[in-house]
This record gives sequence, C-alpha cells and structure tokens, in this order.
Amino acid sequence: MNNTEMLILFLITLCATIFFTWYVKRILLKARIADNPIVSEHRHKSGTPTMGGIAFLFTISLIIALYYQNTPILILSYIMLAGGIVGLVDDLIGLKVKEVQKIVVNISNEVVALGRLDVEPGEEVRVATPKAKAEVDDLLKEGKVEVIGEVPIKTEPEELEKIICQIVLGLFLGLTGVITTLGGFQLGLLAIPVVIVAIIGCINSVNLIDGMDGLAAGIVAIASAACCAYGYLFGPATIIPPFLILTGICLGFLVFNKHPASIFMGDTGSFVLGTGYAAAVLLCDIPYFGVLALGVPIVSVVVSLLHRAHIIKLPVEPLHHTLNHYGMSETKIVLSYWAITALLCIIGILAKMYVF
Repeated sequence: MNNTEMLILFLITLCATIFFTWYVKRILLKARIADNPIVSEHRHKSGTPTMGGIAFLFTISLIIALYYQNTPILILSYIMLAGGIVGLVDDLIGLKVKEVQKIVVNISNEVVALGRLDVEPGEEVRVATPKAKAEVDDLLKEGKVEVIGEVPIKTEPEELEKIICQIVLGLFLGLTGVITTLGGFQLGLLAIPVVIVAIIGCINSVNLIDGMDGLAAGIVAIASAACCAYGYLFGPATIIPPFLILTGICLGFLVFNKHPASIFMGDTGSFVLGTGYAAAVLLCDIPYFGVLALGVPIVSVVVSLLHRAHIIKLPVEPLHHTLNHYGMSETKIVLSYWAITALLCIIGILAKMYVF
C-alpha cells in the first residue's frame, strides 16, 4: 500500500468507528445495558452504556468487505472479529447478577482487619472475599463498621473457560501458518505455543487496564501509532496498515470514551484490541518494540498477579484503582499512564536508532 492508500485505510477505520460507536451507544441506552462499577470511587458512573466494543465488530466487518484481497489485513481482521465474539459472550454472561456484595465503612477510631485488608478509620471497602464475608457480621455487631451500600457482582465464566477460549483464538492465528519467525528466530514447531502465549498475555493485559475513561483505548492508540512510526522509520512499510487499523479504532472510540466517558467498551472491545494488537505484533514481527510499547498494561498484570499470589497487598485491584483509592484523580492516572506509554515508545524508537 502507498501512503495515500494507507491514509484512506486510517480515515475509513476512524470515521466508521465514530459512526458505529454513536449508533451502538443509542441502542445500548434504549436497551438499558449499562455498567454498574464495583469500585466505590466509580459508582457515579452507574448507568453508562457498556459493551461499546460491538462498534468495533461493525468497523472490522467493513474493513473485511473493503480489503478482502489484502491477506495480512484480512487475517488480522478475522482474528480481531473472533476475539470480539469471545468478549461479547463474556459480556452477555455478565448481564446476569451472580451476587450482591456489601460496601462497608470503618466507623471506629482504629484500624480494622477485614479479610486480607487493614481498613483505616473512615475508609470504605467492598466485602468480597469469603474471609471478609465471614468476619463482617461480627464487626457490624461490635459497631466497628457500617454498611453504606451494596453492589451487584456480575456472573463470569470460570478462569479455565476463559483461558481455553483465548487458547482457541491463538490456535486460529497459529494455524494460518503465517507466523514462522519472531524477533530473528525461526519458530518451527514453537510457532503455535508462542502465538497462544502472546494472545493470552495481550488480551489479559488490555482487559485488565480497561478500568477508567479512555485508559485502554488511549494506551493501545499510542502504542499502535508508535508501531506505525516504527514501521515508517525502520520498515518494512507492511508494518503500518495493521497498526493503522488499531489506531483508527481506538481514536474513533475515544471520541465517546474520553473523560467523562459516555460509553465503555466492555470485554467485547478489550478482547478486540488485545487480540488485534498481539496479532499485529506477530504478523509484523516486531516483538521487542511491541512488548515495550504495551509495557504499562503488562506491568499492571504483573502487579495484579503478585497481589493474587499474596506477595503484595492492594486495597483494590488493579493498580490504577489502588491509585484512585488513595486519592489520585482518574484524569491524572489516565494522563500519567498515557505519558508513560508514550515515553516507553520514544525510548524504544531512540534505542533502535542509536543502540541496536
């Protein structure tokens, strides 16, 4: 593709995503399919339409119709579409409420132990773990905590079921046979397991970081735009089109998803972006820069895994919610994460220019 054709591809993707997001938002509002955040600092967002990633599926379908003769774009689009369908199923299952959890506040003058948390005086927490649920009644009787609200917890597939679906997505890409080398190494029989690990890692990184207005879409937009710049500076030019599609989708969605967001992407959207970014990095064979550009979500996943392994303790997971819990505003967190992502991308490009 020449520069004009790539510009047209970007504009089609951008404009289509803006239109389809606007259209899907209207439908979701009428259907009253809305988010109900479980993080206390975000309860004011209740009622905001979710599952906005459905708009991505329409955009991708349009790209398939227009660029079906371009094999890399076609493969990328089909994998993103498959990822979106898996995320959509996850979102649909989540429409059913699994349980209602109490939100309590420490009304005593001392630190109260609740579950794995040490709750400071005046601090609000959600009673989520079995240990916390077993302890909260005694604390209520002792007058140390008070119930100030309740939040519905959505039904989710088991972790194993999620991983199996993500493995299948990796198999879809691996079985195309187009991923044969990565980072200067011939993969051979390792191609399929490498692709599966990349897909699983990227999906979960983007999915976990999708918790604030514009956070996930902004990070993936910056990382994808940086990959376009990488392809322009160092070649080959075939690197650019897949990341132009991702950049266009993210920027188009940010028109409605930037703070204050009027729509959320849900698992449908985060699965599309996670699957698409991993597939683009693999198809374009830029693993080192691709991983660096997505460093912020990857670090966030590592922190969450350390929390779940009881190595560190977070008052609320993931890390960006912890920062918000301790008083850092959502806007500052999002802008900081965007800035760090941009800085990592600049470091990667400068390193490629002057070191490697």
